[in-house]
Amino acid sequence: MNEAVNSSKAKDRLNQMLSSGASQDEAFALFDTLEAAVVHEMWDLWKGEEIVTGHPLEGLLTSSGWYGKMFESPEHVHPLVFQKKNGELYAVNPLWIPLKLPFDKIPRSPIGPAMTLMRPILRTRKSAARLRQIEYRGKSGAAMVYDRKDIIDVFRKVDDNTLMAIMDVKSLPSDKTYFFVLHRVKGKEFTP
Repeated sequence: MNEAVNSSKAKDRLNQMLSSGASQDEAFALFDTLEAAVVHEMWDLWKGEEIVTGHPLEGLLTSSGWYGKMFESPEHVHPLVFQKKNGELYAVNPLWIPLKLPFDKIPRSPIGPAMTLMRPILRTRKSAARLRQIEYRGKSGAAMVYDRKDIIDVFRKVDDNTLMAIMDVKSLPSDKTYFFVLHRVKGKEFTP
């Protein structure tokens, strides 16, 4: 019963952050109370949503058509799943996503059309990340390690179908962390 109450309170707090935003400290305060996610419980398609905390990347993924992530096995992960206007999902190769840009200066409105034009180049059928057990902020749990980028996403469990996550990028300044949420999706087709 106590675990269900804690999960309910965490989900309420998370929903509040998703609708109103949060400071970095507030987001970490919730993140640190959550149980570490377990690798073998993550197999599925997950829809992503960002938490606004003041990170320069905020809004870029959303305006580009980012849908979420697909975890097939420890060795086969699609970290960037996007959605076309017709609802079809496709994976993007993160190798082509530049990380050393002034993200806070990039206008968000032309990103969607640019992604449509670039889709034939960016699209991939190959896995571009792996899941591993990693210690982060005092807890050992599921983390997604990009194959060819200096990025690790760390996951904490809100409930069986909701994960709170951070994106740790070695090449970006560490004074801000990108926070996001993943919601398990059932019944939606995705074949890379």
